[in-house]
Amino acid sequence: MLRTTTRTAAVAVAALLAVSGCASSQPARLDPTLDADEHSLLAEPEATPEATFEAPDDEHAVVGELAEDFPPDLVPLPSDAQILVSSAEPDGDDGTTTLSLNLRTSLAADELMADLREALTKAGFTEAPVATPPTGVAAESTFARESGEVLTVAVLDRDGVRTLTLGGRVVVP
Repeated sequence: MLRTTTRTAAVAVAALLAVSGCASSQPARLDPTLDADEHSLLAEPEATPEATFEAPDDEHAVVGELAEDFPPDLVPLPSDAQILVSSAEPDGDDGTTTLSLNLRTSLAADELMADLREALTKAGFTEAPVATPPTGVAAESTFARESGEVLTVAVLDRDGVRTLTLGGRVVVP
């Protein structure tokens, strides 16, 4: 019995030493020569329009500027707007155009939405803001006219930069 108890105790001590040697309150390091700030699995590369967006496979879409038929009078752009991608595709004989716009700006989300709201309501649109936008979205609204035209706008606020996404169908004169 003493041998069994001694053997059990020895195994327990060995297991305890092995486990305590592996346990640490410090995070695991993949490369001990790098500081935590230099080596992060969660770090995202800085996005640039060239790296993020390729030329769309669509004759109506362009990267880095407004598409040919995009109505700049209807959708005002912030002075520092960095257009990521835009498109304006005429839908046919009814005069409607499907619009899409993605841009970045340093303008605050509420100012960006106020400028859009002013321009779109002057053009006869009525706003239906989303009371509680999804997590990460600073503002979201839908603008509609009685003619059936609809534009949806969302603003993502991240690291001091706003990304505006706008899309919908409108009549372009």
